[in-house]
Amino acid sequence: MTSFPLPHDAAIAQAGEQALRQDDGRPTTPGDGLTSAQAADRLRRDGYNELPSPDHRNFFRILVDVVRQPMFALLLGGGVVYVLLGDHVEALLLLGFALVSVSITIVQETRSERVLEALADLASPRARVVRDGKTVMIPGREVVVGDRLVLGEGDRVAADATLLSSQELQIDESLLTGESVPVRKVATPPAPKSSAPAMPPQPGGEDLPDVFAGTLVVRGLGHAIVHATGARTEMGKIGGVLATIQTSQPQLQRQMQWLVRDFAIVGAVAGGLTVLLFGLLRGSWLQAMLGGIALGMSLLPEEFPLVMAVFMAMGAWRISQARVLTRRASAIETLGAMTVLCTDKTGTLTENRMSVCAVAGSDGGATWGPSTRSPPGASVFGAFVTALGACPREATDPMDLAVLSLAGSQFGAELSDFRARAPVRSYGLQPDLFVVANVLSSEHLDDGRPFACAKGAFEAVARLSKLTDERRLDVQKQVDELADRGMRVLAVARAAVSVAELQTLPDSPRGLAFEYRGLIAFADPLRVNVPIAVAECRAAGIRVVMITGDYPRTAAAIANGAGIDASAVLSGDELAALSDEQLAASARSVSVFARIRPNQKLRIVESLKVGGEIVGMTGDGVNDAPAIKAANIGIAMGGRGTDVAREAAAIVLLDDDFGSIVKTVRLGRRIYDNLRKAIEYIVAVHIPIAGLALLPLLLGLPLMLTPIHIAFLEMVIDPACSIVFEAEREEDDVMQRPPRDPKSPLLLPKRILWAVVQGLVVLITLGAGLVIAAHQGLPEDDLRALVFAALVLTNVGLILVNRSFSATLIGAFLRPNRSLWILVAGVLTVLTIALCWPPAEKLFRFGPTHWWDLSACVAGAALSVLVLERVKSWWFANPIGRSPA
Repeated sequence: MTSFPLPHDAAIAQAGEQALRQDDGRPTTPGDGLTSAQAADRLRRDGYNELPSPDHRNFFRILVDVVRQPMFALLLGGGVVYVLLGDHVEALLLLGFALVSVSITIVQETRSERVLEALADLASPRARVVRDGKTVMIPGREVVVGDRLVLGEGDRVAADATLLSSQELQIDESLLTGESVPVRKVATPPAPKSSAPAMPPQPGGEDLPDVFAGTLVVRGLGHAIVHATGARTEMGKIGGVLATIQTSQPQLQRQMQWLVRDFAIVGAVAGGLTVLLFGLLRGSWLQAMLGGIALGMSLLPEEFPLVMAVFMAMGAWRISQARVLTRRASAIETLGAMTVLCTDKTGTLTENRMSVCAVAGSDGGATWGPSTRSPPGASVFGAFVTALGACPREATDPMDLAVLSLAGSQFGAELSDFRARAPVRSYGLQPDLFVVANVLSSEHLDDGRPFACAKGAFEAVARLSKLTDERRLDVQKQVDELADRGMRVLAVARAAVSVAELQTLPDSPRGLAFEYRGLIAFADPLRVNVPIAVAECRAAGIRVVMITGDYPRTAAAIANGAGIDASAVLSGDELAALSDEQLAASARSVSVFARIRPNQKLRIVESLKVGGEIVGMTGDGVNDAPAIKAANIGIAMGGRGTDVAREAAAIVLLDDDFGSIVKTVRLGRRIYDNLRKAIEYIVAVHIPIAGLALLPLLLGLPLMLTPIHIAFLEMVIDPACSIVFEAEREEDDVMQRPPRDPKSPLLLPKRILWAVVQGLVVLITLGAGLVIAAHQGLPEDDLRALVFAALVLTNVGLILVNRSFSATLIGAFLRPNRSLWILVAGVLTVLTIALCWPPAEKLFRFGPTHWWDLSACVAGAALSVLVLERVKSWWFANPIGRSPA
């Protein structure tokens, strides 16, 4: 390990020295990092550590997008026709409606953009920095010049920096250089001040001290001081922008595009025919234009893109409230189709709050624990010291922290000098050897001789120590006894190393002569909410599969406590002996995989997918990334996970809690349900609007609905479909249904048929009322007021009908949704003004409204709603519409 206080060349050394100065000019200690106040000042001065995003939509870009929509063009076209007819007031009113409609859309889309910005902030790679003398995790965008970065395996480097210390550090710089082979990084002393200015640091090359934003740590540890952030980094200079979130899902986008296209074609054809027929039959081409525009507006599906944008953005935001970050919106749709959920044990099912509960020595005697009153014997103490020696100096793993905690509380004075020594060489986990080891220099605890300490899975340590079969069976009994109590057991071993061997250490711990020294057992309690969450998954048709590196008996004990089927346990060695076909057959029934190596997780995921399962996969390490990416829904750990795992995942658990996954599944099903409800409502409500725009032409009656009336109705429809339905709570049976067929489209034929039935029932009711009132000689303006009021009230009724697949009308009233009642109150208030205020009556061309007229409107709306409720109860009780999947 090499360690130096400052960067290597004069230019960077100067930048580093300046960065390490306080605001008053006094230098700070590099090891303490910046203070929070210094970091805040530099963040204000230099801005966030991020690159400008070309996809950001500000207010003016949203405004341009909105005014380019066909609906806005139709509203302006209607205003031009009114001007040509001499109706300037109506033209101004239509323009006012256009402005209101545009404002509503801008507000909703701006809100969605703000949500996406907040989610992008969460999606920003994490960075470990030293602030106020403590190592903390912060969003990468908040890193500032002068920050001390703590780099570890699997991290994305957050900014351009220069190493202060390194330990076997290797970094993949292919993002900048195109070379896929990692390069070794070392810290070097600063160049003498008298030397010529060095060239700016460049990516690539071995044994250099510079690390660059966006590159990946593939091995080792390091500390570095930041000298460039944001657009000033090497990645910023070449304009590399990494996308971190998608705002829509491709399959849903395609379905929406087809739907919008089909509706637009129908609307354009119907509007054109209306203009021709009205103009030819009645001779008034301007009135024909108004009728065609009204019909085109009634059929134009301008709500669909808005609904998609709002639902995807707000859905991701709602999921984030459950402490889950949605990095890809495709996960929202796929969540409802998931059939198997593969989960890690430690930290996901358990609290990741390890504590040492038992230590066994190599003599086979009784175990010792912190609660034991008598002090540990020499054999037990030797086993614990060996475990301590195998821990890294800067520990982050919960088991290492548990060992260090016990060392500090029980043996602080005895082991303080032992912990002060840095390892000469460290060996990390290898795919075929579940062991970590440190080679330590001379210590008074071992007669002044160097030695190596190793800890890991018992099977691996037994091979490393070359235990005899008889001795292995004896220790195996101890391991099984501890594992059956749900403990996680590690074995420890020690090897003597000569001074000469320190200069030529082997590349693997297998080259050292280790001797078995004992066992150390950890307790990690099961999270309280896990059994309930597993039961919810089971009720929802989702099989929970536990994949862990733990000993099989420990895994089985934890699985039984969590409610996971542990009747069959498949170990990593057994899995390695199976062919792909045999593994696919086993994966259909096995729910606990133990002693699994990281590269075996990908085989498990692929085998489950071959069996037709829709797989969710959790992971946290670099080696987990392939399995996470291969899964239908990749789930990364936000707390202990690496940046590589988070980048491969579709969703990230911010608190590493299994219960959050279940909440996300519930929310995903709710979002998809509500999206379908909104689409069905849009289809249903446009049928009576289009019918009432066309029916008077067919019956020889004056136009009932003009562009002004359609614009008013759109102001009801837009917030209803995008806000009211998005805020609807989930159905009561949302977690009792089987997973949705992933091949099923968003718009099922039986659901669209239900929407058409709703629209036809309302159209028949209102059409019958129109014909009856017209035959009774009701004046044109009175007739228009009657039809419009009834249409607005039935619109509200359709919202109530579509709120739930199964709730009754009374249940719909009782379901809480503040957005709905705010909308209804606003609609009824504006409708009352339009019907009762003389200036508004004149603008809408309404006649005076009497109480019996309003009674007829309410009766017509109530009748259609009651008929639909009756049809709905039958519809969803029969196979034609029972399952909303």
